[in-house]
Amino acid sequence: MEDVSSSRSAPARRLHRVAVLSVHTSPLAQPGTGDAGGMNVYVLQTALQMAKRGVEVEIFTRATSSADQPVVEAAPGVLVRNVVAGPFEGLDKHDLPTQLCAFAAGVLREEARHQPGHYDLVHSHYWLSGQVGWLARDRWGVPLIHTAHTLAAVKNAALAEGDRPEPAAREIGERQVVEEADRLTANTAEEAKQLIETYGASADKIDVVAPGADLALYRPGDRLAARAALGIAADEAVVTFVGRIQPLKAPDVLLRAAAELIAAKPGLPLRVLVVGGPSGTGLERPDSLIELAAALGIADRVTFLPPQPPDRLVQVYRASDLVAVPSYSESFGLVAIEAQACGTPVIAADVGGLGTAVRNHETGLLVQGHRTADWSSALGWLLADPAELTRMGERANRHAANFSWDATADGLLASYRRANENFVRQRGPAATPTIDPVRRTRALWKRRRPGGVRA
Repeated sequence: MEDVSSSRSAPARRLHRVAVLSVHTSPLAQPGTGDAGGMNVYVLQTALQMAKRGVEVEIFTRATSSADQPVVEAAPGVLVRNVVAGPFEGLDKHDLPTQLCAFAAGVLREEARHQPGHYDLVHSHYWLSGQVGWLARDRWGVPLIHTAHTLAAVKNAALAEGDRPEPAAREIGERQVVEEADRLTANTAEEAKQLIETYGASADKIDVVAPGADLALYRPGDRLAARAALGIAADEAVVTFVGRIQPLKAPDVLLRAAAELIAAKPGLPLRVLVVGGPSGTGLERPDSLIELAAALGIADRVTFLPPQPPDRLVQVYRASDLVAVPSYSESFGLVAIEAQACGTPVIAADVGGLGTAVRNHETGLLVQGHRTADWSSALGWLLADPAELTRMGERANRHAANFSWDATADGLLASYRRANENFVRQRGPAATPTIDPVRRTRALWKRRRPGGVRA
């Protein structure tokens, strides 16, 4: 296992084009609702950084609207290919295993239009993409790099109350991809340990590559101006949740803790800001958090905002005294880094990668467990000392400077180079397909025959 998150290396000479697979969610989707979250940001930002280094990136994702163009240029050197696989709407990621064959066909057909060797390697994100990447790797004779982002076994070991466990099929699929991938990238050393202990991954094929933040965008700014832009009073103590509204992310923990703190300190001008939309099992009761705020008697203290684009999200972070990340499971926690980059301390559950993203008692506070009393006490302690909060914010900004998408891209490229070297050494030149490209194209994707029937 090697930490390459801060490697500074030029891309391998032969690395020209990467096929990135993101089946269940598009990098162009707005994070914070549906299945869109930190992974979307990761895929797009790393692609943009690699393109700046001269590596072309083609991202394959599933089309979810008839209005989706087949190909979208996200930036020079970055193409997003919307593959038609199943109905455009009405499917969530739990339904998508039935569409992996259709998605894989779309990916293989695109590659078949080119000369062999068009893609130098495949990078899959999440287990669904890994299943397709495994097939593409074998068909194209190139290495497969896989990033899990979340692991079913880890999530199931720390379920929120009322949440449903991930199905056994996902755990089986993840184990297969972990075994088949040529290299695995983990967000933190903790995630690498989970891959080894839970799925039997080989330590020598794991690279630790930390995610990052757009440090040019997420930076400290005028707090009063940010509050004015959001309609928040200047004298309120603002604690913010940013993310998908579902049991896994535990925004209810923050609301319950806030209600207890308000009851204990009626004079505290506490404002809870919730930014996000329903997702996962949260879709079954999309108004559950609004109902909870009313039941707790703090509806007038809670402001709900829909998911915000980056230029507005930075205002949210700047307007906040604290950002809360009470998740039951997080492989890293991009929100924590983005908030700290803006100079805002973070209070987070001590789970998964949040122990890396947040420095306990330095840039914020890590809370053990999800008991309301513990969270209420931690919030009260932090908000009682504004001067210390300011010092935490300054340290948080310096800490976040260690996490940039630039460094993440360098780490990925180092992992890609290692994957290429090992692939050639282990499989030899015979690993590269030698099928005549014209014959292969005809075999995989024949032209339409009379009557519109595809062979």
